[in-house]
Amino acid sequence: MTAGQSRTRSAATAALLGAVLCVTAACSSSPSARSAETNEAKGTWEEPASYSYTLTSSTQVLAGTFRVKVRNGKVADVVGLDEDSRRQTQEVPDEIPTIGELLQTLDKARSEDADTAEADYASDGHPVRISLDWDKNSIDDEALYTISSYEPSPG
Repeated sequence: MTAGQSRTRSAATAALLGAVLCVTAACSSSPSARSAETNEAKGTWEEPASYSYTLTSSTQVLAGTFRVKVRNGKVADVVGLDEDSRRQTQEVPDEIPTIGELLQTLDKARSEDADTAEADYASDGHPVRISLDWDKNSIDDEALYTISSYEPSPG
């Protein structure tokens, strides 16, 4: 075998390995892409009129951990669970959202072609994490909302 044939065979082998790796990567997409696809089907959750949940938020406007009670579709009570959230419940109480309002923000981000508009959902379909970034080249427009301790309550 000549040196030219060996280089050609090595190049062909490298190309084949590259193609296999690309196909493998496409078939086993990243966990966030898989969870977004899988969880998209869970978007059928209907927000109850009354429930409570814990919101951990990191946004330009709202940061901290809040225990939120929703009654008749509106935020009825908020308790700040850390220094930032206690201050914000006093300064900007109207900024604390219901889960439905968070989902509306997610829908708006998607309709406006935000660079990131992702959600992960619990088995019952309610969101447990919403990640937003309208423009990856801008600073201070990212938002991460984590929803925990969700408990529906009777009317």
